[in-house]
Amino acid sequence: MKSITPAPIKPTISLDVFDKIDIRCGTIERVEDIPKSKNLVRFTVDFGDHKRKILAGIKQERETPKEVEGKQALFIVNVEPKKIMGELSEGMLLDIGYHDKITPVLAVPEVPFPNGTRLG
Repeated sequence: MKSITPAPIKPTISLDVFDKIDIRCGTIERVEDIPKSKNLVRFTVDFGDHKRKILAGIKQERETPKEVEGKQALFIVNVEPKKIMGELSEGMLLDIGYHDKITPVLAVPEVPFPNGTRLG
């Protein structure tokens, strides 16, 4: 395991601010390449009552991005939809390691959970 010097902790926020972030468990049903992008893939994620397309910059981080198909992960579902390279992303994947320059891994529940379950 690679060791790091942890970054300083960010400024304190109130629980009220944290409660505004909607983090949910979802299953990555499909991973599709975005051919014009060096980094992006398109996930189709099942959140139980609906599915969303979410872009994630994992193409350079994994030998085979499709290896995450069928896995559950945590996503922020109430960020503003954003168009990237002509594709609309309707959420944000939570992963661990990117900002610390470690090959990221998915933030996942430790056991299978119902899709759409909220953090907290």
